[in-house]
Amino acid sequence: TRKPRWAVAYKFPAEEASSVVERVEFQVGRTGAITPVARLQPTFVGGVTVTNATLHNMDEIERLDLHVGDRVIIRRAGDVIPQVAAVIIEQRPKDALPVAAPQLCPACGSSIAKSGDEVVVRCMASRDLCPAQLKEGLNHFVSRLAMDVDGLGEKLIEQLVDVGLVKNAADLFRLEKEQLLAIERMGEKSAGNVLAALSDARSTTLARFIYSLGIREVGEATALALALYFADIDGLMAADTEALEMVPDVGPVVAKSIHGFFAQPA
Repeated sequence: TRKPRWAVAYKFPAEEASSVVERVEFQVGRTGAITPVARLQPTFVGGVTVTNATLHNMDEIERLDLHVGDRVIIRRAGDVIPQVAAVIIEQRPKDALPVAAPQLCPACGSSIAKSGDEVVVRCMASRDLCPAQLKEGLNHFVSRLAMDVDGLGEKLIEQLVDVGLVKNAADLFRLEKEQLLAIERMGEKSAGNVLAALSDARSTTLARFIYSLGIREVGEATALALALYFADIDGLMAADTEALEMVPDVGPVVAKSIHGFFAQPA
């Protein structure tokens, strides 16, 4: 334990509670990662009512020996993210069913696969062909640390994608007020605010823009390093893996991810 000067921090164990797994669903993230999520009987733990808990991946489900119908111990990791800590095997009902791994992407039906030594299974379709990846990618694009488009939340993005108004990030900047007003529960003032926020987002830094693209393995620090090294987006897009590895803190894995992103026709 380190004690800076006189200060000592006490970390209490996470609060736990038990609940029942009603079903397991699979969500697709912006990089295509498919994550199992346990849908639970509503349970009060750590000051909030929890209805979902992450299961991370199929390896974790196998480690827990989790079945649908199991009673499980729920813990809020870091007092924030609910996760399944353990299964109470002795309370397993006779009709409990093993969790079946998906054979295809649950969002678009494309093939799925593991990459290298990863335990994560990913959708093999590009972001423009998988609606789940597209929605999550757009949520990242407009987030505070990326393009910071205030008023463009998850629900609105979902509606814009579902009705076909937005098929990529560039489509956001082509939206017109009449199109937004046609969206359910979108009023005149809200539509105006969204368009104003999109207009403001046209002026941003290169580092923010690179980060907003949601390239796998590229966080804020790497985006800043790329912006400082290449100075413009055209140079970054044209760079091969050897040129990318010249950037501080960019190794072979990150370079391959960046090059692969810009090599996609979309």
